[in-house]
Amino acid sequence: MRKAALFSLLLCVTPLAAAAKPPVVVELFTAQGCASCGEANANLAKMAQREGVLALTFPVDYWDYLGWPDTFAKPEFTARQKAYVTRLELREPYTPQVVVDGRTQAGGLQTEKVERLVSQAAKGPHDPPDMAFIGPRRVDVGSGKVPRGGAEVWLVRYDPREQDVVVKKGDNRGQTVVHRNVVREMKRLGAWRGRPTAYRLPAAEDGLASAVLVQGVDGGRILGVAVRD
Repeated sequence: MRKAALFSLLLCVTPLAAAAKPPVVVELFTAQGCASCGEANANLAKMAQREGVLALTFPVDYWDYLGWPDTFAKPEFTARQKAYVTRLELREPYTPQVVVDGRTQAGGLQTEKVERLVSQAAKGPHDPPDMAFIGPRRVDVGSGKVPRGGAEVWLVRYDPREQDVVVKKGDNRGQTVVHRNVVREMKRLGAWRGRPTAYRLPAAEDGLASAVLVQGVDGGRILGVAVRD
């Protein structure tokens, strides 16, 4: 009990290492069975190599019925996109869709609009909480302003390698679909109430990179980002 109290005190009086401006988070919702998604995937693969951008690929499963089950899709990725649909007041989920910093969205093939949204996000005002990985199994999040409704801390594990998938059925039959930064796991670490807090990380699978997002609940705006390759 005494150790826990001492640790909480240290978090309050000792600021985390000063963080650089967080990267802009660009999320692509895509599917291998979506006829128009290949180009959007390729565009995101290029963006993933850019400084100041965290590009993440979230394959969704609602096109699987067309004849080709997406090899990376998970229902929780579809649920994440649906939360954005509600938050951004859209009619329905669609692919390819790009969401920038949890704040704005565009069609995945609207490259000029996507670039404009990313540029605006990079130039916009930021007051993120300090964030730091402490060893292999902990991340610390400092103090900051919590949006209305609250905020959460999410762990995102993704594969930074380029992966090419040959689609054998459906609308993209015979085509090779490029993937980069495919999310393989997303785990809620806990609530963030604006006070310095330490979060425990599960063991990582070999070859996966990790990002931790502080985000408003139910598809809210992204407040802070920490990335570990």
